[in-house]
Amino acid sequence: MGLEEEIEEIKEEISNTPYNKSTEGHIGRLKAKLAEKKEKLENRSSSGGGHGYAVEKTGDATVALVGFPSVGKSTLINALTNADSETGEYEFTTLNVNPGMLKYNGANIQVLDVPGLIEGAAGGRGGGKEVLSVVRTADLVLFVLSVFEIDQYERLSQELYYNKIRLDTTPPSMTVNKTGRGGINVTTNDQVSLDESTIKEVLREHGYVNAEVTVRGDPTIDELIDGVMANRVYLPSAVCVNKADLIEPDYLPTVKEDLREHGIDPETAVFISAVEEKGLDSLKETIWERLGLVRVYMDKPGRGVDYEEPLVLREGECTVGDALRKLGGNFEERFKFARVSGDSAKHDEQQVGRDHELMDEDVLRIVARK
Repeated sequence: MGLEEEIEEIKEEISNTPYNKSTEGHIGRLKAKLAEKKEKLENRSSSGGGHGYAVEKTGDATVALVGFPSVGKSTLINALTNADSETGEYEFTTLNVNPGMLKYNGANIQVLDVPGLIEGAAGGRGGGKEVLSVVRTADLVLFVLSVFEIDQYERLSQELYYNKIRLDTTPPSMTVNKTGRGGINVTTNDQVSLDESTIKEVLREHGYVNAEVTVRGDPTIDELIDGVMANRVYLPSAVCVNKADLIEPDYLPTVKEDLREHGIDPETAVFISAVEEKGLDSLKETIWERLGLVRVYMDKPGRGVDYEEPLVLREGECTVGDALRKLGGNFEERFKFARVSGDSAKHDEQQVGRDHELMDEDVLRIVARK
């Protein structure tokens, strides 16, 4: 029996097994085995060569436009950036990844117009693996949907999930340390609803014999497996609905209901017309917010504060130490202290160290040894 047949057999057994506490461990073992088989199949199919799209990441952050063919991504990137992507009213216009640079709030945001995904992309159909490999390296996934085909969202999300891309969530809080003896010992907090036996089944299926395992929060079996596999990518996402200029006002409630049915809040989705360049200001603002970018204005000796070209950091990576690393040179070695004015400071010109967390539009002055 080949890997494909084994995978289908496991899937069928999972679907035919009712989920309850008595079957939880069995289902956990099956799902762990399924993940391992899929990994082997993917590694086998990718070892035959082929080429991905070589895209050098530049700028302060990278956004990947994800959508089915002919949804308007090329027109959108041309409207947002300095790109020059071929457009046309037929499928598969974009044959290579086309990067453009969006300049917004002083930041340089790289936007990638990737070839349109089709169903089966995660399995390699239509060059999908190469496309998805580019998406995995982005900092934000921007779904571009047609106003007439909102159901594309579910299919696109599924393709990303199959390629180990997890959207708008965080990795499970867990640690697994191999030991030399003693079997698998599991420590959990009160929130964890998975049985200890289920956790052990998943670990054993992934080859663990002796290990110290700590699980926090309340992960599902699938999230637990993600944590054990440790090769998933966790990215934020946003949704824009293109071709909004083609609908009548009385059709808008139908579109919003379609969005709700597919788990999208209509209030967070951005309605645009790439052709008429409408709604782009709102889209730029949404991209900025979802990326979690932080502007820091540098107070440069003898030149004052540079408000034109801020140092751009990311939320969660915006300490003074992070700023020193992004500035480069020998600032880290020469650093004495910094002075900060703005929302993160208790007062103007507050003296701070490397661990101080900066906030958007802070003014930062580095005091360094000569």
